[in-house]
Amino acid sequence: MIIRVPVVANTELKPKKAAQSQTEQIDVPAVSEPERARPNNRPINVDAEDLLDGAEQYQGYDQTLPSDTTAQLIALANDSQTSRTQTAEPARPTANNEVYNERDERLLGYMAILMNKENALLAQHRSAIAAFVIILIGVQFNLFFTFRLVKFVNHPITEMVRVVAKIREGKLSARLEGNLIGELDLLKRGINAMASSLSEYHDEMQQNIDQATSDLRETLEQIEIQNVELDLAKKRALEASQIKSEFLANMSHELRTPLNGVIGFARQLIKTPLHSSQLDYIKTIERSATNLLGIINDILDFSKLEAGKMVLEKMPFALRETIAETLGIIAVSAQEKGLELVVDIDSNVPESVTGDAMRISQIITNLVGNAIKFTDEGSVNIKIHLVTLSDETATLRCEIIDTGIGIDESQQDYLFQAFGQADSSISRRFGGTGLGLVITKRLINQMGGQIGFTSSPNQGSNFWFILPLGISQFQIGEVLPMDALHHKNVLVFEPRSLSRDTLNRRFESWQMSLTSVGQLDHFESTLDNDKVFFDYIIVSCKGFKTDEDFTKQLQKAKQHTKCLVLMHEIQDQRLIEEVLTPNTDVLLKTPVSDYTLARHMIYPPEPKPLQQITKTPVKVQEKANVNVLAVDDNLANLKLIDTLLNELVTNVTTVKSGEDAVQASRNQVFDIIFMDIQMPGMDGLKATTIIRDNSLNRHTPIIAVTAHAVAEERENILQSGMDGFLPKPIDEESLKTVINKWVAAPQFTHFDVHTLNWELCLSQANQKPDLAFDMLKMLMESIPETMNNIEQSFAEHQSERLLQAVHKLHGASCYSGVPRTQKLCQEIESALKQKTPINDIEPEILELLDELTKVESAAQQVIDQLSVEIPND
Repeated sequence: MIIRVPVVANTELKPKKAAQSQTEQIDVPAVSEPERARPNNRPINVDAEDLLDGAEQYQGYDQTLPSDTTAQLIALANDSQTSRTQTAEPARPTANNEVYNERDERLLGYMAILMNKENALLAQHRSAIAAFVIILIGVQFNLFFTFRLVKFVNHPITEMVRVVAKIREGKLSARLEGNLIGELDLLKRGINAMASSLSEYHDEMQQNIDQATSDLRETLEQIEIQNVELDLAKKRALEASQIKSEFLANMSHELRTPLNGVIGFARQLIKTPLHSSQLDYIKTIERSATNLLGIINDILDFSKLEAGKMVLEKMPFALRETIAETLGIIAVSAQEKGLELVVDIDSNVPESVTGDAMRISQIITNLVGNAIKFTDEGSVNIKIHLVTLSDETATLRCEIIDTGIGIDESQQDYLFQAFGQADSSISRRFGGTGLGLVITKRLINQMGGQIGFTSSPNQGSNFWFILPLGISQFQIGEVLPMDALHHKNVLVFEPRSLSRDTLNRRFESWQMSLTSVGQLDHFESTLDNDKVFFDYIIVSCKGFKTDEDFTKQLQKAKQHTKCLVLMHEIQDQRLIEEVLTPNTDVLLKTPVSDYTLARHMIYPPEPKPLQQITKTPVKVQEKANVNVLAVDDNLANLKLIDTLLNELVTNVTTVKSGEDAVQASRNQVFDIIFMDIQMPGMDGLKATTIIRDNSLNRHTPIIAVTAHAVAEERENILQSGMDGFLPKPIDEESLKTVINKWVAAPQFTHFDVHTLNWELCLSQANQKPDLAFDMLKMLMESIPETMNNIEQSFAEHQSERLLQAVHKLHGASCYSGVPRTQKLCQEIESALKQKTPINDIEPEILELLDELTKVESAAQQVIDQLSVEIPND
C-alpha cells in the first residue's frame, strides 16, 4: 500500500489540523535528498482515505516512526475526510515559483510511503501458536498435579472416612494401611491408635459387663431368695399384726370389762349414804379407774395410728359448744390446783364447722391436760383465732399457754416420741404413759394440720396447732339475736387480769357499754352510787374475803341490775344452794363459753320467790314402764347393768349368753335389748341376726354394749341388724339417754324410708338428736327457696345458677337423712360439672323437684312428732 504525503519546508509534524485546509499535509522530518530534489516540486495529491489506510497498515509493523506520528496521520485522515466536501483553495504560487498552502507554508513536495502487512500477520500467527502451546503445557501440568492429588490426598481421606465409619459401626478391628505423606500419615496413625484404644476399652468393658452380669445373676438369685423370705416375713408380720389387733381388741374388752364394773359400782356407792372418809375412798377408786381407762384408750389409739387404721369422721358440730363441753370435764383439775383457766375465742371464728368433734376434743384434752398437769400456779390460757377463711374451709390456730415448769431445750427433741417425756424425773413425778402428745401430733397431721411449741424452763410453755375445718352450710344450734345486747350497760368485776381482759374483749365485740373493775374496793364504790343501774352485772367469785362479805356484795349488786350473773368454780354444793343460788339470777361455772354467757344474758330466767328457792323438794324419779332384756357373759357387768336398769325401768330380764338371749326373745316381747358383743359360743352379732330372722322381737331396738373401740365396730354392729351402741364403762346418764331415745322414738310409717330416714339422720348427726332435729328443720325451711331457684334456673337455662342451687342442696342433704334427694343431687351436680346441657338432665331435675315436695311433707311430720321430745330451749 502506497501513502502520499506532502512535505513542507522548515516545519515539524503537527498533531493539529488546519481549520480551513482541504488538502492534508504532514511534515516528515526524515526525507531523502533525492525526494527533496524532485523536479518541478509538484505536490502529490493524497486522498484522505488512502492516508487513513496507510496509517492503519503502518501501525501493524514494528517501524521506527513514533506512535504519536501514526496517531497524527489517522487524525489528519479523519479531518481530511470530514472536510472533503468543502471547496479547496488552491495553493498560492509566488513570483519565485514557490508554492504555499493555506497556512502560508511553503511546499517542498510529496513523499510516498510503501507499507507491507505480511510480516505483521506472520508475527501475529506465531504469537497465537506460542500461546496455544503454553496453554496446552499448563493443562498437562494441571492434569498431572490433579491425578497426583487424587492419589495421595483424596483417596487416603476417603479411606479414612470409610475406616472411621466402620469404627463407628462397632468394627473396631478396622485399620488404615499404606504409607501416606505429611499430616495424612499422622492422621492415619491417630485413627489407628484411636481404634486400638477403643478396642481395648471395648474388651475391658465387655469383661466388666460379663463380670457384672455374673454378679447380677448371683444377686438376682439372692434377691429372689430374699423376696421369698420377705414374703414369708410379710405373711408372718401380717399374721402378727392381725394377732396384735385381735390381742388389743381382746385386751380392750378384757380391761374395759372389769373397769366397767369398778367404775360403775363406785358411782353407785357414791349415791349411797357414806361418811366423809368412805366417800373420799370411793371417789379415789372411781378417779383411779377412770385414769386407767384413759391410759388404755391412749394405748389403743396409738396402736391404731401406728397401723394406719384410725378413721376420722367429718360431721357438723358447734365448735364453741364442743370446746366448752371438753373443758368442763378437765376444768375440775385446774380448779383443784387453783389455776386460772381461760378460754379466749375470737368473734370471727365460725361456730358451725365440720370435722371429727371427738378427736378434736381429744386433742384439746391432751394439750390442756398436760398444761394443767405441769402447772402448779398461775394460769392456763386457751386462745383460738382464725387464720384463713374460704367458702368451704376455715383454718384455725389454737394456742395453749401455761405458766408451768417449762421444758429444757435439750429435752425438746424427745417430746413427741412415744412412751417418753422430757426426763425420767418428770415421768416419776407426774406420771403418764408419754403417749398423749404423740397421739395428738399424729391426729393433727392426719387431719391436715400441724403442731409445734415454744418453751423455756420455769417460764411456761406455749403449745400451738393449726387445723383446717370444713364450714357447715347451715347454722348448728340456736341462732342468738346478738342485737339484743347492743348498747346495753354491763359491769364486770373480775380481779384476775387474764379473765377480765377476755371478758372485756367479748363484751366489746358484742357492742355493749362496758364498765370493768378489777379491785374489790372499786367494785364496792361503784355499787355505793344509788343512781347507777346496769342492765347486767357480771361478778367473779374471786377476790372476796369471807362468805358474809361475798353474800353482802351479791345482794347489793342485785339492787343495781335486772340480771346478776355469777361465774364461779365452787365445788361446795351447800354453799351453792344456800348462798349463791338465792342471791343471783344466773349461776355459771367457769370456764364459760361465749354462747352460754350470751344466751343467759339474752334470755335471763324469771325471778323466783324466795320460799321456792330456799326449799326445793327432792323430786323422786319415776321409772319408765319398759320391758328390757340385758345380755352379758360377765356376771359383774350383768349385775351392774341390772342395777342401773332397775333404777330406770320397771321390768328387767337378764341372761348370760347369746343362746339364752335368742331363746328369751322367742318367748317374750321386749321394748329394748342390750346385747354384749363378745361372748363365748354365740356372740352378740350372731344372736342379733337370729333374733332379726326368727323371734318375737324382729323390730325391737337392739343396742350393742361393747368394750371395743366403737368406731371400728360400728360397721359390723349396723350390718348385723343392731340399732345403736353403748360403750363401756356404762354410766347412768348414758343408759338413760339410750332408753329415752329408742323406747320413746317415734315410728314413721307415712312416707318412704328412702325419702326421709330419721335413723340415718341421727347417724349423720353423730347420734345427737338435737343436732339432727336442727339439721332437718333447716333443710325443710330451705326447700321452698331451693325449689324456686331450681325452677327459675331450669326455665332460663342458667347452668351456673342451677349448679349453685343443687350444690347447696347436696351439702344439706348429706346431714339430713334424705338418701334419695342426696343421690339425685349428686347425679345432677356431676352432669352440670361435665357441661351437660340442661335439657339432657330434665328428667332428673323434675324428679328432684317431686322428691323435694315429698321430703318437705315427711320432714314436717317428723318435726311435729319430735318437737315434743326435743323442745327448743
